[in-house]
Amino acid sequence: MSSLVSRFHLFVFGVTLAIAGVVVVHVPEGYAFPAHWQGSTADWLWPRDLALAVAPAVQLVLIAGFFMLGRRLSKTHLSKTQHILDPALTLLLFVAASCQLGLLLMGIGSDFDLFRITAGGLAALLAVLAVVIFEAERHSYGGLRMPWPIASDRAWLWVHRLSGVACGQVAALLAFLAWTDPGPGILVIAMVSGLIGLPILAAVFTLLLRRV
Repeated sequence: MSSLVSRFHLFVFGVTLAIAGVVVVHVPEGYAFPAHWQGSTADWLWPRDLALAVAPAVQLVLIAGFFMLGRRLSKTHLSKTQHILDPALTLLLFVAASCQLGLLLMGIGSDFDLFRITAGGLAALLAVLAVVIFEAERHSYGGLRMPWPIASDRAWLWVHRLSGVACGQVAALLAFLAWTDPGPGILVIAMVSGLIGLPILAAVFTLLLRRV
């Protein structure tokens, strides 16, 4: 039976766990990661063990969720949506792994801010995706795939226009935050909110406008 979870996805999960192990070995137990700065003082701290557990936990939930989704989809529906869902899972896992690597670099005192780089890269990717969704034609490769149909061409067009604009706004916000550097905590919240909020917003658009 086909699955949305591949060996590569499991490999990324394993790498994230390995990064956590490296941090445990090289960063003292009582260390706290600075998540936000107020002037020159960190006013938001992440305890080491709690911070390290977040990315693997998120990845585990994503892998389990996509695995169950793949099991529930029919063979036909899976073949139509796998080209979208598979890279979506890969992207989500990579964002979590990048944040985990960012913690390692912070813990060893590196000036290489992977949180800002990840947010900037995600902003660039979402900007491209915004254009693809906005310009997508009905039944095109880049169109949205939902469990429910969108009856009219007009509704399909409006759903994609609105979703594309929303995606572009999230990309602009992430780019702004990556440039201004409010701290890893704000960047992580923004990335998670954008990645969760955009699919939900697209689904809401399809439900509200599918009969327009």
